Order: sequence, then C-alpha cells, then structure tokens
Amino acid sequence: MDPLIYWVGMAAVAVSAVTGVLEAGRKPIDLFGMVLVALASALGGGTLRDVLLDRPAFWIADQTYLVCALMAGVMTFAVVRLLTLPRNLFLIPDAIGLALFTVVGTQIALLYEVPWLAATFLGVVTGVFGGVLRDMLSNEVPVVFSGELYGTAAWAGALLYVGLSAAGAAPGLAAGLAFACIVVVRLAAIRWRIMLPTFSSRQ
Repeated sequence: MDPLIYWVGMAAVAVSAVTGVLEAGRKPIDLFGMVLVALASALGGGTLRDVLLDRPAFWIADQTYLVCALMAGVMTFAVVRLLTLPRNLFLIPDAIGLALFTVVGTQIALLYEVPWLAATFLGVVTGVFGGVLRDMLSNEVPVVFSGELYGTAAWAGALLYVGLSAAGAAPGLAAGLAFACIVVVRLAAIRWRIMLPTFSSRQ
C-alpha cells in the first residue's frame, strides 16, 4: 500500500477513536463500553468500504490499526476522567477524522479502479459510517442525518480529490487540499449554522 494512504488511514483511526470516547463520555458508560464505541467509530467506515470492495477488512489484514484504535480510545478515556473538557470538544477532532477517512476511502476506491462517482461515494461512506455507529451506540441521532453540513462536506472533499487527481495533481497535494476542504466546510457550517433543507411532510 502507498505509504501516504497507510499513514493517513492510521491517523484517521486514531482521531476517530478519540471522537468516539469524547462523544460517549457524555453518557454513563464504563471503560469496556467506551472501548467498543471507540472501535466502532474508528473501524466502522473502513470496514463497510472494504466489504463493498470485496476485500479483507483493513484492521484484520493489518491489526496495527486495531491496536492504534484501542490505544487511542483507552488513553482518551484516561484523559477525560482527569480533566474537565468542553462539552462539544469532539466536534473538531470529528471534523478531522471525517476528512481523513473520506480522503483515504476515496484513494483506496480509485486504486481498485472504481468509477469516479462511486469512488467519491465510497469515500463518503468511509468518512461517515463510523460516526453513525458511534452516535447510535451513544443513543444520539447520527450527526450525518441532521444539523450542520457533514456528509455534504465529505462529498465535496471527495469530489475535489477526484477532480485534482484527474487534472494530474500530485497525490499529496490533492489529498491535502481535499482534507482542508472538508475540515473548513464542516467547521464553517458549525460556526454559521449552515444546514441543508429538511424534509417536512405536508399533512
């Protein structure tokens, strides 16, 4: 595997495990429960991507990812117990994890010669599905289904990555710009409460 993809994926796993614990930490969940939430958040999106690509789950093929998620989750649990952290602190690492996973998911899909639109969708799935599992296990409405731009930010970044790659941009540059796009759009949406229209059925 390309070293860039490998280390971006590893960073995504660590950051997403952290967000899992920060989100679940708002509920009375014990250490074992926290670890499960962290693992679901860190490994869920990539696992679904790999199932759709008909390849071994990334954390089974290389258990370093699993170890990384476990360590990040346990260390975050220890820190949260010692320090009083802002209630919505998880939003920033969550935006970073979303961006990292979306970029690496899109990269892997393209390596498997998936058509460009499907590749962007797989990038979005990789980015958001772990968060869906995290929120469901924490008894919260998944953030991707409501609130400020989330899946939309991921898709914008995935499309930007594909466009830059097609234009001949260096992989590192394309990945960096796509990452920045997702983080900026997501955090800007949170700051200024930018949301998509919601469905309201007329009775």
